[in-house]
Amino acid sequence: MRGILFDLDGVLYNSDKVIEGAAETVSWVQGKGIPHLFVTNTTSRGRDALVEKLQTFGIGANRMHILTPCVAASEWMQAQSHPLPAALFVAPRALGEFEGLERLAPEVESGPSYVVIGDLGDAWDYRTLNRAFRLLQSDPESELIALGMTPYWHADDGLRLDVAPFVAALECATGRKALIFGKPAEPFFRAAALHLGLLPGEIVMIGDGIETDVAGAQNAGLKGVLVRTGKFRISDLHGPVKPDAVLDSIRDLPEWWEGLHA
Repeated sequence: MRGILFDLDGVLYNSDKVIEGAAETVSWVQGKGIPHLFVTNTTSRGRDALVEKLQTFGIGANRMHILTPCVAASEWMQAQSHPLPAALFVAPRALGEFEGLERLAPEVESGPSYVVIGDLGDAWDYRTLNRAFRLLQSDPESELIALGMTPYWHADDGLRLDVAPFVAALECATGRKALIFGKPAEPFFRAAALHLGLLPGEIVMIGDGIETDVAGAQNAGLKGVLVRTGKFRISDLHGPVKPDAVLDSIRDLPEWWEGLHA
């Protein structure tokens, strides 16, 4: 192993509370000069906000060290030969990641090439979801873009639905499959490997999601390590996905890493 991908929520922090040992572990990784990247399915805020949040926890990072589905999807759409308007169902704080992309006005209900689904949190309601459905139905060539397929996440008040359930509803209603930008999609992990300049087999993904983090990484040729924090449940250890290692928390990473290279 030569490089590390860190999930954020559930690994380094839970909502607005840092996980014990997270800052020290990241500092250790940086001090060792280990190539690393923060990869997250968070679509409720942009990279600058994530950098600021990490810094409040004493974790040093810059926006170039963060890969999000918004960034990956925006770059892909703008690289298409005829990038027409995109209808963005993402939080206002994440709209800056789509700079340079032509957007469909909120009041318009037809004409997009892409319908992009992110984490709207409490802003999701029937009317909003139905508008996304109508936009997709208005043009059989329009594509459904999923900013990750995380089913839920751990907030201060408990578990909350993430992107996947809303994407699944639209897939069911329209009969078309989403293009996924984010974990557990293989292209997302391979993009991270390219960013680090390493082969997938040289990288370990540290996450709290048995499917989105561990299985996604393993399917892309990376190693997948599960931490017992965030949305981890004991049942994760008894399913078909077998992590390459299980750590009580991120604070145990240095000892595990040193053991690999002893």
